Amino acid sequence: MFEFAYIWAFALLPLPLLIFWVFPPLRQRIEALRLPTFGEATKASGRKASKGAWISKRNFWQCLLLYIIWTLALTALASPRIVGEPQKKIKTARNFVIAADISFSMANTDWSVDGKKNTRWEGVKYVLKEFIHQRKSDRLALVFFGTNAYLQAPLTTDLNVVEYMLDQTDVGMAGQMTSIGKAIGYSIKIFEGDTIDQKVMLLLTDGQDDGRGMLPIDAAKTAKEDSIKIYTIGIGDPTGKNQGLDEATLRSIAEATGGQYFLAQDPEQLKDAYATLNELEPIEYKADDNVPITLLYMYPLGAAIILSLLMTFLQAVVRLIQSSKKD
Repeated sequence: MFEFAYIWAFALLPLPLLIFWVFPPLRQRIEALRLPTFGEATKASGRKASKGAWISKRNFWQCLLLYIIWTLALTALASPRIVGEPQKKIKTARNFVIAADISFSMANTDWSVDGKKNTRWEGVKYVLKEFIHQRKSDRLALVFFGTNAYLQAPLTTDLNVVEYMLDQTDVGMAGQMTSIGKAIGYSIKIFEGDTIDQKVMLLLTDGQDDGRGMLPIDAAKTAKEDSIKIYTIGIGDPTGKNQGLDEATLRSIAEATGGQYFLAQDPEQLKDAYATLNELEPIEYKADDNVPITLLYMYPLGAAIILSLLMTFLQAVVRLIQSSKKD
């Protein structure tokens, strides 16, 4: 958007016209020779005596050029500029822990990615990368669990590191069982001592808790006390022959913390779940005080200087020509 920073400067536009109208033309005395017989000499020569002063002539084109220079100078003083849209900066709004199941059941090859059969874990990683890339406003951490829970990536805003650590993970690295309660309890510790109020956990699993350690619903109640919201995603077909998905527990975990449960039987449903999650926990922005501004004052100022130099040069040429004619 084009604008003038100091639009009031144009209030001075009539000033030269006011001076032209109020003040009389410039009068300058010239040298004269006084003679006692001056009157008789003028009568004898037949010439009329002129006044002993030089009165400046108001040249129209010279006045117009001076007014254009004045207008350009005021335009530069008004500081013309192009103001861009206020830039928005992503605001770090929440801590987001992704707790993913990498037990042996995630090696089932019942998912298809780009028309090719893949394991559930490869399908989860494929879609999870895109989700991670979109969470620019969050500090992310990765927790992987099986028999036990392990921290793969601490809370960080460097999403490239999170994606890299995700790539380095494979099924079975945390044991063959599924300990959902341990995963939630371990993730809660990651949030401890943090000053950001918004705490979100995403729990992905295709199995049911092995019953060892803290029960999942008890862990969810503890998370609720710490103001942690848990979204759960069930991976796979709960009615299939390899069923083991405990949807009831995952729903209870989500409801206990104010989150939501999603079922993802294939990568497309997982994408839909992530899209819904992005709407529920949107990226937060804040307006930046540094609005992009392109200053343009140098153009009218440069034009005023060039016209002034041109006018001075032309006046010097005219005087030189006049003096040569007198000689």
